Amino acid sequence: MNIRVLGCSGAIAAGYKTTAFLLDDDVLIDAGTGVGELTLEELARIDHILVSHSHLDHVLGIPLLADAVLRLRAAAQRPPIQVHALPATLDALRQHLFNGIIWPDFTALPSRAAPVLCLRPFEIGQRLNLGGREIEVLPAVHTVPAVGFAVDGGPPAEHAHWVFTGDTGPNAALWQRLAQLKLSHLVIETAFSDDEGEVAQLSKHLCPSALGSELAQLSGSVDVRITHIKPGEMRAVMQGIAALNSPHRISALAAGQSMAL
Repeated sequence: MNIRVLGCSGAIAAGYKTTAFLLDDDVLIDAGTGVGELTLEELARIDHILVSHSHLDHVLGIPLLADAVLRLRAAAQRPPIQVHALPATLDALRQHLFNGIIWPDFTALPSRAAPVLCLRPFEIGQRLNLGGREIEVLPAVHTVPAVGFAVDGGPPAEHAHWVFTGDTGPNAALWQRLAQLKLSHLVIETAFSDDEGEVAQLSKHLCPSALGSELAQLSGSVDVRITHIKPGEMRAVMQGIAALNSPHRISALAAGQSMAL
């Protein structure tokens, strides 16, 4: 299995794309503006989209992808793309995105009998099987209902997991679960520098000092990749993280990187 980083920024600017990861060639984990890095042919191969939460920087690519691939998938008689999320997240997509005002309802196009998108609810703790790949839904703590994901690398990886926390503030339940898993990579957000710690707390994101407190709950030494840094904040965030003297191997995630499981 392979995970390709399409976007990992907390906002947009030239050279910055928001959160999207491609698992192998057919599963998107979040669908921010990074989805635009895929060719039309690559977009048409997407069969599943896992959504961490309803914020625009994580879902904007879903309606645009649906519009782009509708004709190709209909001509090939491909089944609907399965969009997996919490029930509250799916309700938000129905009410505020696929409502015929912000965007057409692609859960009913090109027809209700054969739409390009199908919305599928999941629950925290559920293990999804997508084409033989096991993905666990992890808890997150954010301003809207939110989750993270743990992708099981399977027997070739001795069941090591690639973990994406999603957008989250301090999250004790996450560390309780991760203590029971073998990890290959931990992709965790740190959206703000310590100078903006109050904003991070209010918006339920992490800053370096909060990240340090969170990682102190994770034993051993793990490959940690920092995501969701706001454009222009990379130096301040990573300097704050370097000062933590953490036992974990921490680096900033970058679009275009790949991680093998």
